[in-house]
Amino acid sequence: AVSNMPITKTEDLGGGTRAIAVLESFFQPDTGGTGRTSADPFWGRNSYVGLEGDFGKLTFGRHTNLMYLGEQAVNPFQASILFSPLVMQTFVASYGGATAGDTVWNDGIQYSSPSMNGLKATAVYAPGGMAGASGVYNAAASLHYTAGPFTAVATVQRNRIVTGAAAPSQDAYLAGATYDFAWLKLYGAVQGTRTNTTGIGSHTYQAGLSVPLTAQLSLLGEWAYTRRTAPRNVASARNTGAAGLDYALSKRTDVYALTVYDRQSGYGAAMTYAVGIRHLF
Repeated sequence: AVSNMPITKTEDLGGGTRAIAVLESFFQPDTGGTGRTSADPFWGRNSYVGLEGDFGKLTFGRHTNLMYLGEQAVNPFQASILFSPLVMQTFVASYGGATAGDTVWNDGIQYSSPSMNGLKATAVYAPGGMAGASGVYNAAASLHYTAGPFTAVATVQRNRIVTGAAAPSQDAYLAGATYDFAWLKLYGAVQGTRTNTTGIGSHTYQAGLSVPLTAQLSLLGEWAYTRRTAPRNVASARNTGAAGLDYALSKRTDVYALTVYDRQSGYGAAMTYAVGIRHLF
């Protein structure tokens, strides 16, 4: 299991403005190691400073990718990279993820607007800072809207930096929504990518649900399908489904039992089974 240790500091500057500093580090509780892998920096998740107030929030540093945040809002398994089919098919490189880059971006200048009748906008620009590659940068923008039981997100991004090096330019988008009927919550999303130098792209379609069986026990289910052209004009398909039960022991701690089905064109089906406990810091 991989977790994070958040440290957040704020200082009131007067006039409704606050200085903020956030540091988050992944760690592995089973071994005591830092990072998701040995390649991660120590502050491997959010690591930024900035200002916030009535004008919104302006920060500088390492930020969680806006598309990854959007995916969390429109799938029942939220941030899980191994149990959410949507996240797995788009961000997990070792599983053939379609989206270039990591779930966090370095050197970002990010602005988030205040909420305006449930609508919030965020934009980030991250210059590469690489000698001889002045045009290399990452950029993204997102909209997040909430009105009662309805939530919708839309995100676009251009990625030019992968594992600290210049990479072919890739454009990507995400659009999704959820609706909570109280007895049933539905999730849906569409996502696409295109690598501009090769024309290779992907289209992902996802649907999910969560059903509260009791005040503490929920049934979760999600399916994602990705059609990808890689190499050009050679299409492959991937189907991933996940289902399971989640039981809340408290507001911060839950236990779960899950199974995941995964099949990609040209390969046999794979199954994963998991039980575990999670604590939210």
